Amino acid sequence: MKRWFWLLLIPLMALAGCCNCLFGGKTMTQEPMLAHSVFFTLNDNSAPQKERLLEECYTYLKDHPGVTFFSAGLRDTQLTRPVNDQAFDVALTVVFKTRKNHEDYQVAAKHKEFIQRNQANWKQVRVFDSLVW
Repeated sequence: MKRWFWLLLIPLMALAGCCNCLFGGKTMTQEPMLAHSVFFTLNDNSAPQKERLLEECYTYLKDHPGVTFFSAGLRDTQLTRPVNDQAFDVALTVVFKTRKNHEDYQVAAKHKEFIQRNQANWKQVRVFDSLVW
């Protein structure tokens, strides 16, 4: 084969391998995971109350069956571009391997206890569930 073919093919093969690593070998034809993103706006949004909710997220919501990714954090108050939503205090993202894992999480005792312990300070809760690959 011509030299130019190999010079083009080798970087393309390397790029394909990197994409496979970056995306964990997932393809759009595989069953999607479910990303559960929750944004909490607090009645008392003082620093101690935000930290308390953050700790509660890690205590009650992190270790459920089927969780492939978990994060909880505070809104970055320094990001104030017009596209940045400022209407929340604490963000939670949980990615579940399957929709069934998400359904089980919704009725799990630890999830229900988290809600019971914290909902009195919730001014607004917005939930965004999406399919991700």
